[in-house]
Amino acid sequence: MKMKTGWPKTGFTLVEIMLVVIIIGALAAMIIPRLAGRGEEAKVKVARSDIDANLATALKLYELDNGSYPSTFQGLAALRFKPTTNPLPQNWNGPYIEKDPIDPWGHPYIYASPGLHRSDYDLSSKGKNEASQKDEINNWQ
Repeated sequence: MKMKTGWPKTGFTLVEIMLVVIIIGALAAMIIPRLAGRGEEAKVKVARSDIDANLATALKLYELDNGSYPSTFQGLAALRFKPTTNPLPQNWNGPYIEKDPIDPWGHPYIYASPGLHRSDYDLSSKGKNEASQKDEINNWQ
């Protein structure tokens, strides 16, 4: 007596499976190099946006309310918490930012007022490589 299993005896051959694996590998080899540098490029754009727009706007609002920018000693923390050191802000209307100003690489932005490069303030990030000025992102160039 012959038993029926109910399963058809069809499937993919080893050659077909290998062909699919080779095609997927070729596609990955073409796509991955194009996407590899995008993460670092995105971090640079986020830092540039923070320096040129987000933190710049918060600093301008602080200056409009209080008549001057936070001192270098007060730093960017003055945008989150009312400073308790001179010059004391008379009309602090903050917080001007919601979280600590940290660059995309996990380091605090560098702030100085008055600035060495600009008369109002200098704001920068050392970028990925803190030891090199090549990666620096700033508001004076």
